[in-house]
Amino acid sequence: MMESYLELKKRHQKEVNEFPFGFAFSPAQFVEMMRKWGLDYEKDINKIVSIGNGGYVQKKDRDNMHEMFSRHRKEIRDFISADESGEEFVYKMFLREMRNYGYGWTGDPKDTLEALGLTWEDVQNNEKLLNGFNKASEVALRKVI
Repeated sequence: MMESYLELKKRHQKEVNEFPFGFAFSPAQFVEMMRKWGLDYEKDINKIVSIGNGGYVQKKDRDNMHEMFSRHRKEIRDFISADESGEEFVYKMFLREMRNYGYGWTGDPKDTLEALGLTWEDVQNNEKLLNGFNKASEVALRKVI
């Protein structure tokens, strides 16, 4: 049995939560982050890399981070491919993200699509994506009215 979109997202989130990311928004937090990694904040600065927005990973973990996120994207693509009509996984994927990003209030799919790494052209050019999107859109908009 195929995982649901929510189950897949929860599994992905668990993996991200367990990954050794570090975050620092002040010099004191930076020193503490380095200490937790067993690194000296002055001598070992070359052993870390910024991932933006106050986030860091150790260079030794960078390839694993990229592999994890690539695998997550591939799993979602594979689940989309396995949904023959777009009325199961794809529908639930769109509905979940439409609800997360206020589509029911705005009717604007931009944030929903961005969260899924899709463009409107992607949806229009793929019958199962379009089918799932339209079905989810009807439900999302109906719940608001």
